[in-house]
Amino acid sequence: MSSKSRDNDEHFEGQSALKEDLNRKIKEQKVVVDELSNLKKNRKVYIQQRNSNIFFLADRSQTLNSSKKELDYMKKDLQDL
Repeated sequence: MSSKSRDNDEHFEGQSALKEDLNRKIKEQKVVVDELSNLKKNRKVYIQQRNSNIFFLADRSQTLNSSKKELDYMKKDLQDL
């Protein structure tokens, strides 16, 4: 096998793994959006601070909107691949 075809195979495998990872993250984000959408209006939502175990009270509708935007970005990234 030539080095060029080996490079193409490695690129394809890397891209395939990237797509699988992105698909998994999209599924997780869909669950987050569905859960936030189905919450009652008076329920409290907490968001986790990055790289820590600290949670802060957040606005439910604002959290839902940011989760939807993140899902849209992920879908766009998947289409670009």
